Amino acid sequence: MIIPTEQYAKLVAKTPPRIVHNEQQNEHYIQVLFDLTSRKMTKDEREFADLLTFLIEDFEQKHYTLPRASPTDVILFLMDQHGLKQKDLVDVFGTPSIVSEVLNGKRDLNKAHIVKLSERFHVSPELFF
Repeated sequence: MIIPTEQYAKLVAKTPPRIVHNEQQNEHYIQVLFDLTSRKMTKDEREFADLLTFLIEDFEQKHYTLPRASPTDVILFLMDQHGLKQKDLVDVFGTPSIVSEVLNGKRDLNKAHIVKLSERFHVSPELFF
């Protein structure tokens, strides 16, 4: 059995750790975590910060996970965000017809396309799988 130190017990008493069920609880834990990490922490504070981080991440993964997008949807989104048109991606795909085929779902991305897209938009190649 692990016996908590007096300092850790005080941290827990001040902010009892619980599974986060709503945005208000999440924001509260984020603020406590921010307060802890904005200064040099003791070992007990680091352990408590790790626990709060775990609780916050658990809530956010369950509530803020984005739905999976198709590679075409990702490209279209990135084009929109960068104000690009199909012709602006010819350097990535090689020809205007390949750009059109990819964006219309008639052709899959190959490894070279994925590498060039991730470099062009500074994003992880994982977005295109």
